[in-house]
Amino acid sequence: MTEKTSRASGEEAACDTGPVGAPVILSNESGSFAWGVLAKRHPALIQQVRDAFPYGRRQHEALDALLEEITNSVVEPLAPAEHDHERWADWGQEHFGRSWYDAPFLWAESYFYRRLLAAVEYFGTGPWQGVDPFAPFKQAELRGDAVEEELRALDALADAPAEERATALLHASLWGNRADLGFRVSAGEPAIGDAAASTLVADDSAVLWQLLPAGASSTVSVVADNAGRELIPDLILIDHLLEQRHAERVVLHVKPYPYYVSDAMTADVVDCLRRLTEAPGEASRIGARLWKAMAAGSLEVRTHPFFCAPLSYEEMPEDLRGEFASATLTILKGDLNYRRLVGDQAWDATAPFTDRTDYFPGAVAALRTLKSDVIVGLEKGTLDALERSRAAWRTSGTHALIQVRR
Repeated sequence: MTEKTSRASGEEAACDTGPVGAPVILSNESGSFAWGVLAKRHPALIQQVRDAFPYGRRQHEALDALLEEITNSVVEPLAPAEHDHERWADWGQEHFGRSWYDAPFLWAESYFYRRLLAAVEYFGTGPWQGVDPFAPFKQAELRGDAVEEELRALDALADAPAEERATALLHASLWGNRADLGFRVSAGEPAIGDAAASTLVADDSAVLWQLLPAGASSTVSVVADNAGRELIPDLILIDHLLEQRHAERVVLHVKPYPYYVSDAMTADVVDCLRRLTEAPGEASRIGARLWKAMAAGSLEVRTHPFFCAPLSYEEMPEDLRGEFASATLTILKGDLNYRRLVGDQAWDATAPFTDRTDYFPGAVAALRTLKSDVIVGLEKGTLDALERSRAAWRTSGTHALIQVRR
């Protein structure tokens, strides 16, 4: 989708406006990226979850009802018995009774995953309580050949100069986002060898390293996105920050419950650490260091309900704002965090990243592989070149960015 096409469809599909007037992205324009998520990705995911577990009749009926609702009906509220019914009643009061496609895309996506958890009784009191409906997909990826190859590659990198290794690990963390399982439900993996796959549309990596000089008593917050093939390079980058003394302490923020198929929870962090420690060579040594770092407190895993809220970071609660304010740098991983950071709106792609993030309580860096229409902070020359390419650069996962606001 080109800039002209995506912006036009965003304006036609958006009747709401954001805090400074940019249209909020909806999903009611047939053929748009947002429409495709609701119309194709979500129904496919319901079927995948249904097939992945031996659920009983009650779960099957609930999944069928959810599929019928998102396909042919209007948004219904959570059942009153759900523990967060009142919270979602507040967040969704303007959207219940309307088409799913007429709700803001960010809200509709988030609410879909909450309703999916309700359908499989994740928060219930029965035997399916706490059973991650996406676990089979995560585990299959974590045990796959691709991860094996990526871990073996660490041996060759171990003796590289620190600066070269830092760049390689930062880029591994950035491009690891291509492993997003939700993205692959409908799109398939991008062609790794394609020339466009190495394209950074913005690169503030030099600023990132300037904020984290070796030997400083820095605290880095990392807000994770996906588990598996993305979380492993995130953890390896964290090890590098600690080992090379770019950070004295790292706080890794993960989701409190399953979300967006492959989003990382504490259990996924543990699974990835075990995968590292069980591997041979440098990967095993990194895993052992990270395991010890958690025991010593220099690496801490935290979570917060806000990470599963359908809200932008401008609306973050005060306790989370305080955590980010105390960090030397907060690194936000992935596409969803980016949408929440700058606002899920049809911004002009050249709007300054600093303007859209000036509310954030401290220095912030976005590491993101592009998988949705939202983007800001591009140079006009870069944007023009991307437009001339006629590629679906905004949504295909073949382009990425590193953007930093001091």
